[in-house]
Amino acid sequence: MKKKQVPQPVALSAEEVAFVRGLVLYEDPDILALNKPPGLSSQGGRAQVNTLDELLWAFAKPGKARPRLIHRLDRDTSGVILTAKTQPAASFLGKAMMARRFRKTYRAIVTPGAPQPKAGVIEAALRREEIGREAYMRVCRPDHPDAEAARSHYRTLAEAPGAALVELEPETGRMHQLRVHLVSIDRPIAGDVRYGGALAIAGQPVPRLMLHAAELRFPHPAGGERTLIAPPPDDFTTLAKALVLE
Repeated sequence: MKKKQVPQPVALSAEEVAFVRGLVLYEDPDILALNKPPGLSSQGGRAQVNTLDELLWAFAKPGKARPRLIHRLDRDTSGVILTAKTQPAASFLGKAMMARRFRKTYRAIVTPGAPQPKAGVIEAALRREEIGREAYMRVCRPDHPDAEAARSHYRTLAEAPGAALVELEPETGRMHQLRVHLVSIDRPIAGDVRYGGALAIAGQPVPRLMLHAAELRFPHPAGGERTLIAPPPDDFTTLAKALVLE
């Protein structure tokens, strides 16, 4: 029987410890929630910098494991991300997520304007496609052998010439789901280089993928339900204000 590999502690600099501790949104004996900045990989980054998963060693007690990520966000997506501080909490939250008891709310700046209709549901199956070392998701027929069912809710919060601020709630958790679903209705997320998002809007440069995980509602291991809200980073609010979307 193959022995389970135990993650080894990562040596962090004082600057890295201070950085990740500054991201904390909420903490109790069971969970730790962070407001992930854009540009930080959740796990498995290729660059010579530590991922969020590795930075979590900053919260490990001597001789004990670090908090465990319950879900991921794409590298350039900002917002609330949840970890479990104990194995029982990780097991509870993992089962709750599999049972779709998590409710995630995102905000995105899309182009070239508000979706039509301005609110609705996108139901389009997705399949994974490998191109070199990169993975993409594509809309496909529901009967495709690699199809994964995917469903997303959206509503327009604000609109301006050439752009709109949209709220999104995915029912399923497929890779790049919101990004590809918005492309399927001709409203790609601004700054989404992988899927054809605009790099400038009305003369305003778009610094990165304009997708923010704003709110997470979930059952708590100790009972009841929690809602965590992450304020958007400066680059998101600056662009939204410049486009008169806020």
